[in-house]
Amino acid sequence: MRFRLDPVAFAVLCAFAPAAHGANDPLILKLDHTFNAMPKTQEATPAFIDANSIMGTKNNEIEAIGNAELRKQGQAIFADRLLYMQDTHDLIADGSVRVEQGIDVVTGPHLELNLDSNIGDMVQPSYLLGENNARGKAQDMHMSGTQEFVLHHVDYTTCPAGNDDWLLNMSELDINRSTHLGVAHNAYVTFKGLPILYSPWMNFALGNYRKSGLLSPVFGSTTTGGSEIMLPFYWNIAPNYDATIAPTVMTKRGILLNNEFRYLQPNYSGKVQVDVLPNDRLANRTRSHLLLQHAQNFGHGFSGSLNINKVSDSAYFRNLSTNVTGTSQVNLLREGVLNYSGGWWTSSVRIQRYQTLQDPATPVAIPYRRLPQITLGGHHSLGGAKLSFSGEYVDFTHPTAVNGQRLVLYPSVSYPLLSDPGYYLTPKIGVHHTEYRLGVNNTTNLPTSDSRTLPIVSVDSGMALERNMSFAGGKFIQTLEPRVYYVYIPYQNQNMLPNFDSAQATFNFAQIFTANRFYGNDRIGDANQVTLGLTSRFLDPSSGVERLRLAMGERFSLTPPKVNLVAPSSTTSKSDRLMAVSGRLTHALNLNSLLQYNPTLSQTEMFNAAVHYQPEVGKVLNLGYRYTRPSFAQNGAPLLTGVQQIDMSEQWPIYGRWHSVARWNYSLQEKRLLEGLLGVEY
Repeated sequence: MRFRLDPVAFAVLCAFAPAAHGANDPLILKLDHTFNAMPKTQEATPAFIDANSIMGTKNNEIEAIGNAELRKQGQAIFADRLLYMQDTHDLIADGSVRVEQGIDVVTGPHLELNLDSNIGDMVQPSYLLGENNARGKAQDMHMSGTQEFVLHHVDYTTCPAGNDDWLLNMSELDINRSTHLGVAHNAYVTFKGLPILYSPWMNFALGNYRKSGLLSPVFGSTTTGGSEIMLPFYWNIAPNYDATIAPTVMTKRGILLNNEFRYLQPNYSGKVQVDVLPNDRLANRTRSHLLLQHAQNFGHGFSGSLNINKVSDSAYFRNLSTNVTGTSQVNLLREGVLNYSGGWWTSSVRIQRYQTLQDPATPVAIPYRRLPQITLGGHHSLGGAKLSFSGEYVDFTHPTAVNGQRLVLYPSVSYPLLSDPGYYLTPKIGVHHTEYRLGVNNTTNLPTSDSRTLPIVSVDSGMALERNMSFAGGKFIQTLEPRVYYVYIPYQNQNMLPNFDSAQATFNFAQIFTANRFYGNDRIGDANQVTLGLTSRFLDPSSGVERLRLAMGERFSLTPPKVNLVAPSSTTSKSDRLMAVSGRLTHALNLNSLLQYNPTLSQTEMFNAAVHYQPEVGKVLNLGYRYTRPSFAQNGAPLLTGVQQIDMSEQWPIYGRWHSVARWNYSLQEKRLLEGLLGVEY
């Protein structure tokens, strides 16, 4: 039974209590109920008390016993016993005390608290800060309002429950919810009970809030820089601006100053990075790196971006980068883009060039500059038909290769004759027109102007059938998805056209169902071919997970293709055959494989297979095999060296929280280890 008493009614009951029970006997209400202890001065914030029993005395005190609970203005207090003084609004809680305030929870054996000021003390508290899942214990805690806490002789950790390996031990911890800061006094950072760092004072952000301060130092050593130490400083300038200043001392070279500034506004964002090494002692010069990335929405469909990268010399990353990815950078992008989206059509203007970092041991080709590149595209539906257009104008410049301008216009229209979840048949026709204007100073036999116009006709069709089936004691939904794709493009000799950006497309399932077998617009492959594909999936009916996927595809040329950048593997009308097997075989085992087989020469052109086993977090086994047959250009020069590699990796528990980590990447063709890693981690 639950009921609510107002202060007046409770006062009347207390007045009659001495006559009924004696001068000092309390009135005992042995009922499971709710009691409103709202004083008249606090009508906007009443306190509600729940308990197995409540006792009221003449001193205007309320004692709640058994599963006692008090709630008031976003605060809940639970205890075995609660004593509430209505005059002073003081509260005393004993036995299994738990205070829930917002997302924070504090537990302890005893609490004394004033509900008006929220000033009070708790002994032997254990706390959990929900903002960042920080937790710990203390000798005592003093609350100075709803936003401020002071704990003495306290430990603090953000490790998961049950893991106290990393701890921050302090003589005093001040937590301020209004500033989202914690301040530690006489703090020790300990690992496994061993102190590894001491600070008389430090502060840190609570949760994901940012604050200025020193970040963790980084120690290391390289053969070219010697011993290194980096001490980053993070500057929280404003909620939408920050900077990181990270000087790095290198014993052989000097001091590298790394500086990053980030900004964020409703309509634009970006970052600026400036790294300077004054007077490199090994290179005998000042070295620098500049990075500018900016993206902006101008409104009314217009947007733009800048991406500028620059280093002082080609060896900058090889000498100064601390990761493998950085040392292997070759071309640094510099571009500016202006975009417009008009609903069904889009356009962009791009200025693009690169800084090429040359290594005398392995020189690389310099890419073309696009000064400028203008694109125009659109998609529109009209009477069930889909109208599409793509256009491009590019001015290609290069210090040594052919320079020229290219204009591409490609309108097309497609019309679905069948459009059903189980069936589709979509013919498409388009015209691809290309115009070239080459520079007069080109030292080649190419004409100064040329053009190419080719119709492109295709028909894409297929269906999706499914059935319920049982296999090996399990139930599955099996699909059968045949697909037929036909494309026709007449032959036109393109040997006298320049090649600015075209390359042979990778032969895979996505490519064989597209019209052009080349990337870029400088080569349009002639085609009179049919592609047949068949896919079957085995789906888990309860979750929709794809347990197994079997696919195969082959392209048949009714007329042998003549346009090629890579020497054709055969002169027959059949392409290589593609076969794939993949799926999530069990909860922990995944398989992914692809085979490219040449039926004319009875040889495998490419085969990739990978098995991934992960029964739970922290347990991972990977096994992969890669094979690719060498390919050659039309003049017999090698384009792609063969690959035959085994790649294995693992992460596995050894003992407790210790794990082993390993990787072994071995080239069977070269009979050497390409990459090896063996270690332990905690």
